[in-house]
Amino acid sequence: MGKAVRAIGLFSGGLDSILAVKVIQSQGIEVIGLAFVSPFFNAYLAQKAAKEIDIALIIEDFTKDHFQIVKDPPHGYGKTMNPCIDCHALMFKMAGELMQKKGFDFIFTGEVLNERPMSQNRQSLQVVARASGFEKYILRPLSAKLLEVTEPEEKRLVDRQALLDIQGRSRKRQISLAQEFKVQEYPNPAGGCLLTDKSFSNKLRELLEHNIDPAYFELKLLRFGRHVRLSKYSKLVVGRDQIENGIIEKFIIENSFVLRTEAVPGPVCLLFGNDARECLEAAAGICASYSDAKDEEPCIVRCEQADKERKITVTCDKDLRKKTRIN
Repeated sequence: MGKAVRAIGLFSGGLDSILAVKVIQSQGIEVIGLAFVSPFFNAYLAQKAAKEIDIALIIEDFTKDHFQIVKDPPHGYGKTMNPCIDCHALMFKMAGELMQKKGFDFIFTGEVLNERPMSQNRQSLQVVARASGFEKYILRPLSAKLLEVTEPEEKRLVDRQALLDIQGRSRKRQISLAQEFKVQEYPNPAGGCLLTDKSFSNKLRELLEHNIDPAYFELKLLRFGRHVRLSKYSKLVVGRDQIENGIIEKFIIENSFVLRTEAVPGPVCLLFGNDARECLEAAAGICASYSDAKDEEPCIVRCEQADKERKITVTCDKDLRKKTRIN
C-alpha cells in the first residue's frame, strides 16, 4: 500500500477555500488548513469554517514578517496599502516551509483565476508562486485546468481530470458546488483585510509618516476611533460610540492619558506619545468638541494618568471637528 498523500491548504474560511478543501479531499488526500493572523486580519472565519467541515487548522501569527512587507512591498500596493502580491507570496513561503517540516506533499489554495482582476490574474498568480520559492508545489484546484500543470499533477499525487476550470467573478459554479458537497454555511464574499479599507490605510500611512516602527498596540488601535495627530510624537484617539469607548480603554499604556468630559456625555479619548503632557490642553478641547456640551460653553474634561487626575476647563468649540486633521 502506497504512502498517503497529504496537503496543506491556505484556508481563509471563505467559500472558495472551503471548496478547494472539498475538491482535494474528494481524491482521498489528507488535508490540513493553514490560516494567518496579523493586526490587519484575523482567523475567526477560518476557525469557524474549519470546525464546520471538520479539518485541522494551524493558525500562524506572522505579524513581524508581514509588517515588513506592508512597509516596503517589493511588488507595490494595490489601490490602498494592500501588498497583496507579496502578502500571498509570504503565506506560500511559510506554508512551504511547514510542508517540508511536517512531511506534506504539496500546498493548495482556493484562488480562482481572474476572480480578483489585480491579484488573481494569470500573471499575478505566477509572480506569487515564483516569489514564494515553492512554485512547483502550489496547486489551485478550482482553476487548475486553466493553469499550467503542477508537480503534484505530474507525479499523479492529484488527478488533474478531477480538478476544475472555474474563472471570473461569478459565483454560480461555486454555489452549485457548495450544494453538491453539502456545504450549507459560508460567508458572503468580502475583503477581510483591513489594508484594503481606504480609511484604515489612511490611518496607517499617517502613522508610518511619524513612526516607521510603531508598537504593536498602535497597529491594533488603528481599527478604532478617530485619530488626531497633535504633534510629531503624540496622538489622540477619540471613541465614536460606547462600544469603542470601552475598547479604547483597554489600550491604556504607561504614561498615556485617558480623557473624559465631566457632567455631560462624551467620548473616551486616549492620548499617548512622548510629549503627550504638552498636548493635554489641545486634547481636552477636542474631547469636549465631541461631547454633548453646548458650543461656546465651559466644559470640564477629566485627564487621568495612572492614579493621578487633572481637570481642565475648556470652552467647547464644535468647529474643532473641522479644524483638526482627523482620520
